[in-house]
Amino acid sequence: MRASRALTILAVAALAGCATPDGATVAEKQREVRQMRTDTLTALYELHPVSREQIREAEGYAVFSNVGINLLVVSTANGFGVVRDHATSEDTYMRMFSGGVGLGLGAKDFRGVFIFTSRDALDNFVDSGWEANAQADAAAKSGDKGGAWAGAVEIAPGIKLYQITETGLALQATIQGTKYWKDEDLS
Repeated sequence: MRASRALTILAVAALAGCATPDGATVAEKQREVRQMRTDTLTALYELHPVSREQIREAEGYAVFSNVGINLLVVSTANGFGVVRDHATSEDTYMRMFSGGVGLGLGAKDFRGVFIFTSRDALDNFVDSGWEANAQADAAAKSGDKGGAWAGAVEIAPGIKLYQITETGLALQATIQGTKYWKDEDLS
């Protein structure tokens, strides 16, 4: 039993470590991250047209590409992204890692679009970037019903999150901690 748990943990860690931008040079990797941002925003605007105005009016926004793996009682996600500060027109390249425990099985490739409605929320995310959460989902796309923020979830004061599932199927109920940090290699 111990050997199977150790193998599960190693498999999850190995698979989650695969989410990195393509490219041999810093410039190529930055270009890949910016292209992912453009593609994700295009998809978001199609799914939730009001999000275009929400992003335009916000202090800034972030777009992340994440690959998540759930194997029995262990879950991880790994990814990369970029934060855009509207006041300075600067991009901050970032990484993320998530680990948790709970029941789950599957893998999913998803995109997260964070909208920062307050300056403090944006600054804290870039400087500290920590989020802890509990989640239960079936990797389903949200519908267009509801009010102005339909499809978005408020994850903290001043931060809304849209999540778009690209591929995969995962059924999970986990307690998870996620860390976001500046990618020193791409900055």
